[in-house]
Amino acid sequence: MKPENFTRVSEFVLLGLSEEPDLQPLLFGLFLSMYLITAFGNLLIILAVSSDSHLHTPMYFFLSNLSFVDICFTSTTIPKMLVNIQTQSNVITYEGCITQMYFFLLFGTLDDFLLTVMAYDRFMAICHPLHYTVIMHPRLCGLLVLVSWIMSVLNALLESLIVLRLSFCADLHIPHFFCELNQMIQLACSDTFVNNLVIYFVAVLVGGGSLTGILCSYYRIVSCIRAMSSAQGKYKAFSTCASHLSVVSLFYLTGLGVYLSSPATHNARSSATASVLYTVVTPMLNPFIYSLRNKDIKGALKRSFGMTA
Repeated sequence: MKPENFTRVSEFVLLGLSEEPDLQPLLFGLFLSMYLITAFGNLLIILAVSSDSHLHTPMYFFLSNLSFVDICFTSTTIPKMLVNIQTQSNVITYEGCITQMYFFLLFGTLDDFLLTVMAYDRFMAICHPLHYTVIMHPRLCGLLVLVSWIMSVLNALLESLIVLRLSFCADLHIPHFFCELNQMIQLACSDTFVNNLVIYFVAVLVGGGSLTGILCSYYRIVSCIRAMSSAQGKYKAFSTCASHLSVVSLFYLTGLGVYLSSPATHNARSSATASVLYTVVTPMLNPFIYSLRNKDIKGALKRSFGMTA
């Protein structure tokens, strides 16, 4: 690669999900609606948990933290996309791109860890109900969340710092609606071996490790449910697990699939479209999945708004 092909980067161009002018109003309305639903739904969960003392339990503590992270997760990408569509300008500064990528990695990793912690919490509640309150005490719950934050910050910092060492060519068009790590690495003209190595290492260690922890927890949960004598107890335990497992499946299967396949595929548009599932759809569905059939959450919301149950 000749030296003149390198350029001093000041900004990138986000191509979005589509460059068709006729589709922009539709995309704006669709993503604005999903963002508002995500923010409003998750805020309601946080309000219900914080205002009702009956919900001050480990399960709802982790759920409220997940709701907060989901709001932050979508807020790192969707508002910028909406502004780009509204102003008809897809430009984002180099500093803004790195910042967006950092917070996206931070909250995405934090989602991984919180889902794992929630699976462990369900395992303790179903398989060790007599010791549940003793083991899952407030101090341990707070420590689990704190460790998740620290590990997420360190991971996002590592992956963001290794991008700073890259040199970019003249083509600075990112075929995505946000500054996605894999897409930025593909634009680099310098050697990206270290970056790709770190990506796969983190994906296996963090994503694969968290998923393994969740699957192990649910394997033990299924064994405990099968050993229950009460049909009603089995149904209640299975209903709780099914909600969490559906969120886990959607988040991990799409997230890990896009994360691992992006460096090897040339169809960037397909990856961008698939990433909508775990960046937008999953955080939007979480409040419905966890709360729609949850009498405790619905009761707390009714009491918060002064409604009779």
